[in-house]
Amino acid sequence: MDDGTEHRFEVVGLVEDDEGNAYAVCYNEASDEFVVTDQFGELLDDEELAQEILDDFFVLAEESAPPEEQA
Repeated sequence: MDDGTEHRFEVVGLVEDDEGNAYAVCYNEASDEFVVTDQFGELLDDEELAQEILDDFFVLAEESAPPEEQA
């Protein structure tokens, strides 16, 4: 349902697939929501593809995070 509410998302990552297609992973802190856009800033219609891109992004983010301090 489109109620006219505007949500601002910050680009938190860029992901490229094996075919060279670029996607932006965007996050809205207020709603704690991620979305994926294509290279033109359009939301992906394919929810399965968007979830796959998000999953890849989270794995890459976890792998590139600095190691946690040992107590």
